[in-house]
Amino acid sequence: MYKITLGSMHKKLVLNFTFFGIIIISCMYIINLKVVMDMTKPQEIDVMKPARQEFPKEKYDELKSFIDGLETTKGALIEILHRAQDIFGYLPRDVQLFIARKLGIPGAEVFGVVSFYSYFSTKPSGKHTISVCMGTACFVRGADKIIGKFKERLGIESNETTEDGMFTIKDVRCIGACGLAPVVMVDGKVYGRVKEEDVDRIINQYLGKETANANKVLR
Repeated sequence: MYKITLGSMHKKLVLNFTFFGIIIISCMYIINLKVVMDMTKPQEIDVMKPARQEFPKEKYDELKSFIDGLETTKGALIEILHRAQDIFGYLPRDVQLFIARKLGIPGAEVFGVVSFYSYFSTKPSGKHTISVCMGTACFVRGADKIIGKFKERLGIESNETTEDGMFTIKDVRCIGACGLAPVVMVDGKVYGRVKEEDVDRIINQYLGKETANANKVLR
């Protein structure tokens, strides 16, 4: 009798745990499903009226005209993002949602592409962008020390901009000049076989240009 009772209690416990386990798993599934749906559903915004007017309407009109001028928008997201960054300087949330609504795709899809490619930036860039290649060829030749020197000299981290808005540091996967490793690119100009002691010279070169331009204005 004792064994039968113990067995019955055991079965009841197993059934209870199974029942509650199913309830918990079902609740978790519903919550996760809702989160995914919220992230992937098209954004409810007016194409002609951005959520926050951070930029002049003319810039949005320019982007709209570019998109409307494409033969097809299918597979053109990266091209459109490149153009948007040229127009706005970077890709804040409002611009991403503008593109998503214009193309009729989820905002999460646009954000996924922007966050995947290091070229795209979601924050304002400085007047001069310093890109340090962190590809294999550059890394083994000390690129980590070089970017560390730039960070120390400017007092910022990767993908940050100095307080005066002068410089932005970026670490990029590959610039495509492995034969010149380690490579640094500033505003499109490539510096090859860079050493730690070259960092101050590179920075001062652009600071010198700004000083010279300021003097011309004062004259």
